[in-house]
Amino acid sequence: MVRWMCSVQVKDRVPSKELRERLGIDGIILILQQNRLRWYGHVLRKEDTDWVKKCMEYEVDGCKPKGRPKRTLREVVQRDFQARSLNRENAMDRSRQKKLMKIG
Repeated sequence: MVRWMCSVQVKDRVPSKELRERLGIDGIILILQQNRLRWYGHVLRKEDTDWVKKCMEYEVDGCKPKGRPKRTLREVVQRDFQARSLNRENAMDRSRQKKLMKIG
């Protein structure tokens, strides 16, 4: 879609990063990271009795399947926190989190 908007074809060999800069669009990884952190902060600020917050802390009993375990949401959010140099206290203050999560 970005190439179409810029009237550039793949054979022109223009990097996607350059095209996104032309249009002022952030990369999909940054957008997903920002959305995950915004949602996680929203859940953290909920009351402890809320069912969504309880689900975040729920541990499943039973056998684990063979192979490497899948990444949990908690692990992914922890990586996002590290990438943005944020911590749990920042997520508890909505205005501070918004300011720190700004891209670019």
